[in-house]
Amino acid sequence: MRRVPSSPDQETKSPEMLSEYRFDYSKAKPNRFARSGTSRVVVILDPDVAVVFRTPESVNSLLRAPITTMPRGGKK
Repeated sequence: MRRVPSSPDQETKSPEMLSEYRFDYSKAKPNRFARSGTSRVVVILDPDVAVVFRTPESVNSLLRAPITTMPRGGKK
């Protein structure tokens, strides 16, 4: 490939990017590694606790019980 020297006025002609560097957003795909809309927290249970709570639903129901008794709002 032959090198062509660029002219000084070509570099200062347009401050915007050249058309070949523009991104075509219509062809974009979502990032499969990005977080989804729901957030999750992973908790590792000790073996003796895991024997009692075999499903995530059982753990969640037990954790939600004290939440219902807590006062909401208000100042701390």
